[in-house]
Amino acid sequence: MAASVLFDAPGPATRMRHRMYTAIASAGIIAAVVYAVVKLNNDGQFEYGLWEPFVTPDYLSALILDGLVDTVTMAVFAIIGAVVFGFLFGVAKMSDHAFIRWPAWVVVEFFRAMPVLLMMFFVFYMWFISVQGSFLWIDQRSGFFTVVIALTCYNGAVLAEVVRAGVNAVPKGQAEAAYAIGMRKTQVMTIILLPQAVKVMLPAIISQMVVALKDTSLGYAVAAPGLTRVGQSIYKEFHNQVPTAIVLAVLYVGLNLLLTLLATWIQRRFVGEKKIDVVSVAAGIDNDRGGPV
Repeated sequence: MAASVLFDAPGPATRMRHRMYTAIASAGIIAAVVYAVVKLNNDGQFEYGLWEPFVTPDYLSALILDGLVDTVTMAVFAIIGAVVFGFLFGVAKMSDHAFIRWPAWVVVEFFRAMPVLLMMFFVFYMWFISVQGSFLWIDQRSGFFTVVIALTCYNGAVLAEVVRAGVNAVPKGQAEAAYAIGMRKTQVMTIILLPQAVKVMLPAIISQMVVALKDTSLGYAVAAPGLTRVGQSIYKEFHNQVPTAIVLAVLYVGLNLLLTLLATWIQRRFVGEKKIDVVSVAAGIDNDRGGPV
């Protein structure tokens, strides 16, 4: 039965109740914000001395050129790696050969379940803590590649499930028609299935990019460069943890809004209303079947 049949249009009383709930929730949010602002003001968190570094050119330059650029660079490296990882292991999990399918399944499930922070610790202490020198322009002991590798593995594992779900979403008739005209499995996957699946997967892939960008902040735990590292040096000098956290949060929100705008434009331009719920896919839930994917 279609979902629309099960949905009853709300009547006047229900609409009035929803407006009342909206008003109560809005009032609650405004009250919470006002309380937080008043509390911070009473604690002296809005004194000029605490905010001075964020209107000083030298500190702003360090925050934007060092922190923001390093954060975006780590995110770009991790996103590229995650997309490659996701496509390779997503396709491998659909292989007809058990010696390819099962190792791919183990790798994907391991990295999808492993907390990103713990993965950063393992990578850093198993490898980068003992290396010397630089790769490209990046100091290998800075934690930069630790963050990139950990985010590549985690987000790549999630994207592998997105790829698998996207390929399975393509109507079976497409593959059957391709086999009927003599195409091989590799040709069917690369010429027929993946190009169609990519359009469906784009919103989910870009949503995972947002996750990768935000998770670069975890690099703070392994002394990686980026916004949180620069923020740490600022609040240690000025003892302004709260103002620094607010500024960093605004920068992260701004970056993620830009990515969200990009995702919205791509979805409207190439995909329309079709999308994959990346949260459900990452959790292993098939919404259409009401069970595991």
